[in-house]
Amino acid sequence: MTVTWYTLLKYLHVLLAITAVGSNITYGVWKTLGAREPAHAPFAVKGIAFIDRRVANPAYGLLLITGLVLLAAGQWGFRGWVVAGLILFVLLIVVAVGFYSRVVRQQIQVMDAEGITSANYKRLDGQATTYGIVSLVIALLIVFVMVVKPFR
Repeated sequence: MTVTWYTLLKYLHVLLAITAVGSNITYGVWKTLGAREPAHAPFAVKGIAFIDRRVANPAYGLLLITGLVLLAAGQWGFRGWVVAGLILFVLLIVVAVGFYSRVVRQQIQVMDAEGITSANYKRLDGQATTYGIVSLVIALLIVFVMVVKPFR
């Protein structure tokens, strides 16, 4: 077996997918732990925001870059599954960056100002949960499309 730069880039691409989606999957665990021990809820919410901003989102950005390089250098071309993955990726960015990350930032501000028992915090927490679930479902759909390649 010969290891090429293409194979190494594909390996990096897969590691970035594991990192990005794996990080997103942990958000529910963080939220559950914070809900079980309200004294630790601020740490949990800020932990989610940190991982989202410093780990998951950069991994998603690098995923796009490595994926486009693989596409340009490989033999696949813009097949149906690639187009579907890119459309889903754009949708993911809209939901995750445009809504989820923004709501989590607001949630932290309200938490620091009003506490976790305030109505504003609870409203934002519900929104964050909804946008987080939608983002995760989209991310998992992207993984499905990239692995199964259902549209030739």
